[in-house]
Amino acid sequence: MTGRLVRIEVAKLRTIGPPWALLGGSSALTLLVAVLKASRAGQHTGRLAVGALNTGHGLAGVLATPDYATLLALVLGVIAVTGEFRHHTITATYLAFPKRRRVLVAKMLASAITGALFGLLASSITTVVGLGYVAANHYPVTLGAGTIARYAVGDVLACAFLAALGVAVGTLIRNQLVAIIAVFAWSLLAEGIGYALSSSLAAYLPYSAARQLAGANLSGVTPLPFAVAAALIAGTAIALAAAASHTTLARDVS
Repeated sequence: MTGRLVRIEVAKLRTIGPPWALLGGSSALTLLVAVLKASRAGQHTGRLAVGALNTGHGLAGVLATPDYATLLALVLGVIAVTGEFRHHTITATYLAFPKRRRVLVAKMLASAITGALFGLLASSITTVVGLGYVAANHYPVTLGAGTIARYAVGDVLACAFLAALGVAVGTLIRNQLVAIIAVFAWSLLAEGIGYALSSSLAAYLPYSAARQLAGANLSGVTPLPFAVAAALIAGTAIALAAAASHTTLARDVS
């Protein structure tokens, strides 16, 4: 039953416009930032500055996926559930599948699968751009294949887990606009304040952990081990889903 539900939820996401718009926006912004970083590598000026591409630090700076993919994957998860509340299609979904916890799990899994695509495309773009500029300038590749693969896998996992987390947030809040504002406020404002107050604790905030998985180098923050960062985001998604299942999930939707 759960497998069938997941397939239905994936089909829903595939046949509506917003996920495609988010995916296109994520890919376009990722490409733009990657090209700007690679073309200006070694200049050490400006917000997008990275080291020279003939160094491991410089190449890593280009391969690290910008925040757009992770943030928009989070928004994807929010709209996957709040869109049904907004258009009142959730009633039909619950009538067809009365066990709401199963529906929640299916939506989280379907969003995670779709979110993984955001990470896959974003990491493919940064890898092609980074290695393309290296080859064009006849530089040696200063990062091993394992490290490059780690950036790609981390980005895929970060986007997948954040998309699932977005479903949990959307189930808790239900109102689409409020939920989207909430995830933006948390990711861009609250975690920024937390980072300013204590850089040592910033690594343990969920969105910061996702950024680390995607390859971001947070100044003054000791990076979490790969498995710990992944578990932290997944655990946050599960905890929020559990909170939703005991609060808003059972509320009337008519």
